[in-house]
Amino acid sequence: MTPITAEQIKKLRETTGAGIMDCKKALEEAQGDFEKAIELLRKKGHKMAAARQERDAKEGAVFASIKDGKGHIILLACETDFVAKNEEFRAFGQKIADAALQQGITSFDELPNLLVEGMPLLDKLAELTAKIGEKMEVARWAFLEGEYVTRYIHLGGRIGVLVALRGTQGIPTDTLEEVGQNIAMQIAALRPISVDRNSVPQQVIEKEKEIAREQARAEGKPENVLEKIAVGKLEKFFKESVLLEQEYFKDNQKSVAQYLKTVSPNLSVAGFVRFQVGGK
Repeated sequence: MTPITAEQIKKLRETTGAGIMDCKKALEEAQGDFEKAIELLRKKGHKMAAARQERDAKEGAVFASIKDGKGHIILLACETDFVAKNEEFRAFGQKIADAALQQGITSFDELPNLLVEGMPLLDKLAELTAKIGEKMEVARWAFLEGEYVTRYIHLGGRIGVLVALRGTQGIPTDTLEEVGQNIAMQIAALRPISVDRNSVPQQVIEKEKEIAREQARAEGKPENVLEKIAVGKLEKFFKESVLLEQEYFKDNQKSVAQYLKTVSPNLSVAGFVRFQVGGK
């Protein structure tokens, strides 16, 4: 029998989170083969993953998959930036997004049963957790559908965007892709909260107006002009926070809506999703 050292056991325990005796037995059965020992511990994957639930998965990367007007985007979280850059981690994240697209899931609740390489996602997550040694989870997921959908991944996966365009009839595919990428970059950089002002939640509007009223009141403005001031500041808020009203980042003489009209009078944005590691 191949001698098993305390250092080997320690390394396997740190990698998998399994118990000392489990690691010793796995290494003995694998005759010291580290990768094979991990494979032997796979059946304890859920237990190993559970042991890491108290840890925070604050790092990670965003992955997206698109085809025929449909797009899936996920944020696969892990504990460290080192793992977020790991090639196996990154390949796995893309496989999840691709599988979600191929299997046509439409709800976050369907993710645990998503099949990735023939295995349920939760089992694959547990397997990779055991191998890499960090807690991993799908922290966010979204689905977007439209006439034309494109994706944009920024800063090596720190930010990811899906954009759906409408009014695309008659526009060449390469033009749509260029426009979609430009809009996605706009969203990545300037973080709009909605496509247009009509889709801004009413509670957000009321909050912004109340903040404006309180600021004006603190400046000594009379009560009878507070509402007018609040409405004026709300207009500024819309121009900064609503995608179609923002200044277009490549030409500040145009709004995003005006830029789209230079391509086609009917072209607009139907929706978008923006994910960011460590943020919203």
